Amino acid sequence: MNYVKTFFLMGLMTLLLVYLGDYLNGSSGAIMAFMLAAVMNFGSYWFSDKIILGMYGATEIDEKSDPELYGIVRELALSAGMPMPKVCVMDNPSPNAFATGRNPKHAAVAVTTGIRNLLTARELKGVLAHEMAHIKNRDILTGTVAATMAGAVMMISRFAFIFGGNRDDRNGGGIGALLMLILAPLAAMIIQMAISRSREYAADESGAGIGGDPSALADALRKLKHGVKALPIEGNPATAHLFIVKPFAAEDVTSLFDTHPPLEKRIERLENMRI
Repeated sequence: MNYVKTFFLMGLMTLLLVYLGDYLNGSSGAIMAFMLAAVMNFGSYWFSDKIILGMYGATEIDEKSDPELYGIVRELALSAGMPMPKVCVMDNPSPNAFATGRNPKHAAVAVTTGIRNLLTARELKGVLAHEMAHIKNRDILTGTVAATMAGAVMMISRFAFIFGGNRDDRNGGGIGALLMLILAPLAAMIIQMAISRSREYAADESGAGIGGDPSALADALRKLKHGVKALPIEGNPATAHLFIVKPFAAEDVTSLFDTHPPLEKRIERLENMRI
C-alpha cells in the first residue's frame, strides 16, 4: 500500500509540474518544465551522496578502524542480499543516522557519534537495518526526485508570477499569478512530505525483516525522540527527510509539513509486527 501511495503522490507532483509549465507558456512550457526537472534530477542522482556526506562531515570507516559498526552493516547487507555500502561516521553529538547514494551499488550509510553513544548494539542494528531498507527500496532516488521536482515547481511558479502566464486573462491576471506563486509551492511541499512519510513507514517494515527484530528499532526510536530534541543537528532543512528521525529543532506549523510520521505511530506499528 505504501508503494501505491508513493506512486500516486509522484503522479500528482508530475501533474502539478505539467500544469505550471502549461500555465506559463502552453504545451511548450510543459515540455520545458519537464526538461528542467530532468536536468535537475540528473545532477541530484549522480552527485547527491557526495554533497550530503560532505555537508555533514561524514568520514568513511573500514573494518579495521571500526570493526563493530562495519560488522553490523556487513551482517545486514548479507541478510538483505545487498552489496556492502560505504560506512561513514559523523562527529556530531546529536543521535541520528541516514543513508544516501543513487542505487544499492553506490550507497552509503552514516551514523553520528551521538547515536553510537546513546544506543546499544542491538538498537543500533535496528536503526541500520532501517537505513539498509531505504537503500534496497531505492527510497533515496524517490526522495531525491520528489525534492527536485518540488524545487522545480517552486522555481517555475516564481517565473509564472514574474512574467505572467499565457492564460492571464482567463485566470484572473495578476491575482491568478499570485495564487499560483503561493499555492503551487505549498502543494508541492505537502506532496513531497507525504512521499517522505510513506517511505519511512515502508523502511520500518522492510528494516524489521532485514534485522529480524522490530522491537530493536522501536526501542531505538524511543531513545532518539528525546536525544534529538535535546541535541538537534544544525544543517539544511532540505535534507531532513534523509535522517531516521527529524533532526532539526524547529517545529513545523502543521503535521502536513513533517518529513517523518509521528514516532508514536512508528513505534506502535513496529511493536505490532511479527517476524
